[in-house]
Amino acid sequence: MRSIWNGSIAFGLVSIPVKLMNATENHSISFRQIHLSDGGRIRYHKVCELDEEEVPASETVKAYEDADGSVIPVTDEDLASLPLPTARTIEIEGFVPASAIDPLQLDSAYYLSANGVPAAKPYALLREALRRSGRVAVAKYALRGRERLGMLRVVDDVIAMHGLLWPDEIRAPEGVAPDADVKVRDAELDLADALMNTLGDADLETLHDDYREAVEELVAAKAAGEPVTREAAEEPEGKVIDLMAALENSVRAAEESHGEDGGVADVHPIGSGGGGGAKRSGAASKKAPARRTGPGKTAAGRTSTDKAAVSKASAGKTSASGTAAKAPAAKSPKAGKPPAKQTTAKKATAKKTTAKKAATKATAKTSRGARKRTSA
Repeated sequence: MRSIWNGSIAFGLVSIPVKLMNATENHSISFRQIHLSDGGRIRYHKVCELDEEEVPASETVKAYEDADGSVIPVTDEDLASLPLPTARTIEIEGFVPASAIDPLQLDSAYYLSANGVPAAKPYALLREALRRSGRVAVAKYALRGRERLGMLRVVDDVIAMHGLLWPDEIRAPEGVAPDADVKVRDAELDLADALMNTLGDADLETLHDDYREAVEELVAAKAAGEPVTREAAEEPEGKVIDLMAALENSVRAAEESHGEDGGVADVHPIGSGGGGGAKRSGAASKKAPARRTGPGKTAAGRTSTDKAAVSKASAGKTSASGTAAKAPAAKSPKAGKPPAKQTTAKKATAKKTTAKKAATKATAKTSRGARKRTSA
């Protein structure tokens, strides 16, 4: 990696020479602007608004505009003369638990590398001290003409530094939260929990930029002179009127999607709560034709009495609006065969996307049905 800054970490009286490198990179596709009729590049020029002539970089300086509109020139020499102790030093101010840093403050991320053989020992000392303490270091440093706040932590065997916004740069969320009189019932929370459990944990390693891939395919097709045909993204229609029904449909759609490749959907008990919320027992698994293996038992090991009890409980399920909630049966694997394993990270992502699309369609369908009932 190429270093973007050389300096040292001031750890008390210990000075650790380091190099600063970007820990992240931007994979966004960049576009240029052209003149559509002839393909010529569109470029920007710095033009003085008084004489309307282009100004070279050597004659361009910074300036501060005062409240009354007056402009005060500030040259690089003026800024260089200011006393800035962190100009070439990452000055550690103290240590705090990582939980004390609000994620809203996190900005850019960098790796710090020991600069030279003599720096290896004090670098390792600070790294191991941070690791053993379980805390992070808060420091000041200067980069690109301004003093900044940073957080040092250990990533594998490297000290990483995150640029932090100053506390006064974080805006208070005034007027952002919904009205205080909004009430959420226990039954709705139970359904939301069930949906979260069905969607499962997010595997960050499998996530990727679908939009960037679509842009790359578009550019490749246009470069090859091929027709470009892509299905437009579906958007939910109207507003969600029946929240309980929308949540139930979302859970069912997610369970069906997760059971498509032979996996068995998890069972999520849902409390009824006040206001007519219905209890659900999770995904209804579609069984293969049962073979009799003994008096009153099927191949799945369930007695006929149990089956009757389940059927009776299932018949009592109702949605919040009073309509019988019929859960589409989710496919389960054939008897004796283990669930099919995903072979690539993209499959996992595709299933998550399918579940979300199905949930969106179910929500839109519920909304349309509710509007029709209202109009009738």
